[in-house]
Amino acid sequence: MKIIRFAAEGKTKYGILKGQSIQPIQGTPFRAIKSAEGRYRLGQVRLLAPCSPSKIVAMGLNYRKHAEEVKAALPKEPLIFLKPPTAVIGPEDNIAYPPSSTRIDYEGELAIVIKKRAWQVSVKDALNYVLGYTCLNDVSARDHQRDDVQWTRAKGFDTFAPIGPCIETELDPGNVIVETYLNGQLKQHSSTSDLIFAVPEQISFISHVMTLLPGDIIATGTPSGIGPMHPGDVVEIKIEPIGTLRNYVIKDGKKGIT
Repeated sequence: MKIIRFAAEGKTKYGILKGQSIQPIQGTPFRAIKSAEGRYRLGQVRLLAPCSPSKIVAMGLNYRKHAEEVKAALPKEPLIFLKPPTAVIGPEDNIAYPPSSTRIDYEGELAIVIKKRAWQVSVKDALNYVLGYTCLNDVSARDHQRDDVQWTRAKGFDTFAPIGPCIETELDPGNVIVETYLNGQLKQHSSTSDLIFAVPEQISFISHVMTLLPGDIIATGTPSGIGPMHPGDVVEIKIEPIGTLRNYVIKDGKKGIT
C-alpha cells in the first residue's frame, strides 16, 4: 500500500495511491485507515512530503562500503544525529544551495516512518512500530561537516531533507536497492543488505535514547558514491517499490514549499 500526503482544494490530506488514482482517508494513517469521501487523480493534486515528522533521526556511516569510501572505521554502535523538521521538503521541491557553503552533497537513503509511540523497544518487536518506508535525501554541506565538530549545521539547513514520494507499507527493508541519479546519471547503487546496523537494530537503539513519535523519520544511512550537487542539477532517489523522489538544486534561499 502506498500512502501519500497531498494538497487539494486548499487542504492537506492523506490518501492511498493506486496507479493514478487517490483514495482519501480520514485523518492520518497512524491509526486505523478509513476511507473518506471523494477520489482524486494524481494530476489534480500536489504531492507533499508523505508525513510531517517531529524529528528526523539519521544514521552516519551505516553502509560498509561507504565507510570504506571515506576511510572510516566501522562504528561499534549506531552513530546518530538529528535533522530538524524545518529541513523537510517534498517531491519536486527545490533544494536551496546555502551561500555559506562551497559544496553540498546528495546522500540517497531508505527512510523508516514510525507508526506509533516507541520507547525502549526490543529488536524483536521493532518492526511492529513501523508504518512503512520512503525515500530521503540527506543533503549535506560537506565543507561545514568537515569544519564543525558536530554535524548540525551541515545537515540542518532548510530544504536539506527531501522526503517522498510516498510511504510504502509492503517492503522488506533487509534487501532493498537504493539508487541516486544526478542529471540522469547513476551515482549510487547499493542494497540495504550492506547495512552495518539493520532496521530493527536502528529502531531499538534510537528508542533507548529518545521517544519516537508517529510520523517520525529514521534515515538509515547512505551507500557509497556520495558526491556534490550544483545549482541547476536534478537529483533523484529511486527505491522500488517506493518510487522516485525528484528535487531541483537552486541558488540561495529560494526554498520549495513544504
